[in-house]
Amino acid sequence: MPNPKELPTSEDEVPSLRVPRSPTGSPPCQTSLAEVMETARSMANLTIAHEIVVNRDFRFEQNSPAPDSLEGRVKEIVHQAFWYSLEAQLALSPPDYSHAIKLLQEIKETLLSLLLPAHSRLRSRIEEALDMDLIQQQTQHGVLDLPQLASFVIGTMATLCAPVRDDEIRRLGELRDAAPLLREILRVLGLMKVDMVNFTVQSLRPHLLEQSVQYERAKFQEILNKQPDALDHTTAWLNRAVQEAATASSNKGPGKTSTSPSPAVLSPSAVLDQAYLSLLRWDPDCQLYPETVQMDRSRLDELKRCVELLTLLASVLLVTSNQCGGAVFPLPGFVGKLKQVIAALLEGSHHRTSDLRGALQAVGEQVQLQVGQALREHGGAALTPEQETSLKGQIVDIAQDHSPIRSVIAGRIFSFLQSSLGSPAQKGSTLLPGGLALVGAELAEVGAAFGRIVHHNRLVFGPFYSSILKRALFPQGESETSIDSR
Repeated sequence: MPNPKELPTSEDEVPSLRVPRSPTGSPPCQTSLAEVMETARSMANLTIAHEIVVNRDFRFEQNSPAPDSLEGRVKEIVHQAFWYSLEAQLALSPPDYSHAIKLLQEIKETLLSLLLPAHSRLRSRIEEALDMDLIQQQTQHGVLDLPQLASFVIGTMATLCAPVRDDEIRRLGELRDAAPLLREILRVLGLMKVDMVNFTVQSLRPHLLEQSVQYERAKFQEILNKQPDALDHTTAWLNRAVQEAATASSNKGPGKTSTSPSPAVLSPSAVLDQAYLSLLRWDPDCQLYPETVQMDRSRLDELKRCVELLTLLASVLLVTSNQCGGAVFPLPGFVGKLKQVIAALLEGSHHRTSDLRGALQAVGEQVQLQVGQALREHGGAALTPEQETSLKGQIVDIAQDHSPIRSVIAGRIFSFLQSSLGSPAQKGSTLLPGGLALVGAELAEVGAAFGRIVHHNRLVFGPFYSSILKRALFPQGESETSIDSR
């Protein structure tokens, strides 16, 4: 396996790797249920591996249906019936331990599953203390000491549990009735199993990071082999990016013509950058999301929300600065407080169903109040009624679809984000565009997160993109090396 340090890290080029088979537009074929299920399992494994690698906070959670759901209500009814039955059995004279023995067997198996290879002595103790044959004989002779077995189990759990479960284990020791005690032991053991899985994931994460690119690419190739149309949406996405990049290229510089430039003059890197940036403008109603970035869609949607919020925030700050910035913006703490107020009022206002104009009217009122208060506290001249009306009016005008201020700010933000996809040298020399200084920290955070997602995606799916872009940029069958020329 190649050293991770030797993997391509430049964002300037599409990885020059062997082009895998990536048929698109294939005729429909009959797919068996087994093949569908196998593809679903492969996709699930790929998604989990990807989450572990890209999400440092990734954790498995215990699967618990919502209490008010049908599944939750059925589960609760069945469980209550079981535990009532167990209580009734243990209350008999002599007690009936048939259900209890099954629970002890489950407890034993769970404890053994939590052991590491080094726990050989503890494994022997569990096997000896929870010898199911011996327990069966004890029940037949009426000498089973259930509290003693429970005490051993709780002590073993205290040895194996994570510190976060100490309070749970301590509460187990306070229970005296057998049925509730067994129920709580099984519940806490379920939590401990999840803790062990998450511990294992975190332990393996460094190794997964080293092999993630090759693993994800190989798993996706397996899916593609079974489902030849698994790149159709990705192909359409990149073809749109070719057209958008061609249009953008034709609108730059002197001597532009009404005809679109030949795709051959476009850089594959520029097309990919255009494609990735388009994900931050993605129409939520469009169902044709590229398959190769589907696993990162939730993260990209969150970044899209942040970009839209930062665009509005920067636009309002720019209007306020132009109107009265010289008088109040240098004041200590004013800009930070104003940003908090504006961001709180604008949260969610970029959604289609929200009233952006109404939100900006509220923002205008608050900005005028904040500016007026700051001027009074520091002895500045108050704004005239005309200035207040102008300030609030310009802020509300930002809601217009073709607001010049919002369009300029959005263009500068996307220009900055495009630079975040460049090489490390380019990233280090990137200057913040004008008008964005007041949101520079937030924008840098978004750019870094966006760059990480794109970088990993590009390394994994670069060969697939190479195949698609070669057909789009060189339809006449130019040489394969042409795609990597700059």
